[in-house]
Amino acid sequence: MNVRLYVWQRATAAVMAPLVLGHIALIFYATRQGLTAADILARTQGSIVWAAYYGVFVAAASIHAAIGVRNVLGEWSPLTERRAGMFALLFGLILAALGARAVAAVVL
Repeated sequence: MNVRLYVWQRATAAVMAPLVLGHIALIFYATRQGLTAADILARTQGSIVWAAYYGVFVAAASIHAAIGVRNVLGEWSPLTERRAGMFALLFGLILAALGARAVAAVVL
């Protein structure tokens, strides 16, 4: 395995861990308060803080997942390392685009 990718995957995991815990805590808070989707969107619209929070989350998850897909394809598929890397890059870009679209929908 490429040491650089190993470090990147571990770093993105370290970034995502507190973000996941914060996201879960927010979900529990929202459900306990009986907030609807409209209530939540009203609180997140126009917020740079929420855009940054979920933007970092999307970036870290996209990088982390793409590296994981590359590793799985490299170990379990007949694809060459180069093709597995290209597929993983495309996968990561698609995840990032979808995530950015979701962040925009929640914040804009």
